[in-house]
Amino acid sequence: MKIKILTLFPDMFNEFKNESIIKRAIDKGICSVECIDIREYSLDKHHHVDDTPCGGGAGMVMAVDVVARCIRANTSDNSHIIMMTPQGERYSQKKAEELKKYDELVILCGHYEGFDERIRDFVDEEISIGDFVLTGGEIPAMVISDSVIRLLDNAIKEESHEDDSFSTGLLEYPQYTRPIDFEGKLVPEVLLSGNHKNIQRFRKKEALRRTYLKRPDLLEKYNFTKEELELLEEIKKEEI
Repeated sequence: MKIKILTLFPDMFNEFKNESIIKRAIDKGICSVECIDIREYSLDKHHHVDDTPCGGGAGMVMAVDVVARCIRANTSDNSHIIMMTPQGERYSQKKAEELKKYDELVILCGHYEGFDERIRDFVDEEISIGDFVLTGGEIPAMVISDSVIRLLDNAIKEESHEDDSFSTGLLEYPQYTRPIDFEGKLVPEVLLSGNHKNIQRFRKKEALRRTYLKRPDLLEKYNFTKEELELLEEIKKEEI
């Protein structure tokens, strides 16, 4: 997969591309991450990329001509173009699973007061990472890139993400490692039993418990198995 990030601040991505899973995925050739400076597509000598809003108002607005030139120069028929904006669709694990199927993602980062409205004609979709406003789209672009790259084949072991929170529709079950006893807080005995059937049941039940207690809204659209419904009833009685 190719990921191209159109930004006014390409240096913000230096550490992002050179650490941990992202660096390993790039080094393995699983993906590439290219940061393109939008300022390079400004035609005036001062490389202006914005102007005052028509009709008046505070702040500056990113110019459609500059951004359009940048998009056209860095996309092809295979590109899926995303605008990062608080007005976009709320990002989710399901969306990350959808985006990993594209050969090339192009992520447009906004800044200042926002985009000229006509820029929306040049993108395929708009995404928001939450109901809040940041100074620019760079951090959200990192969020999108990170969440998609880790899902690519061989970026990490498949079993490392298949039970992640939201991947199954539930929050992830609690995890433990050594020491077994830390200041009197013990690893649940079932996890040390070697009985894989019991361990699987424990993890399923605790994933349901976490979701029931922390994100009950997720259960409203979850497709329960018969066993899961029985486990949920157990949990409800235990939590009374």
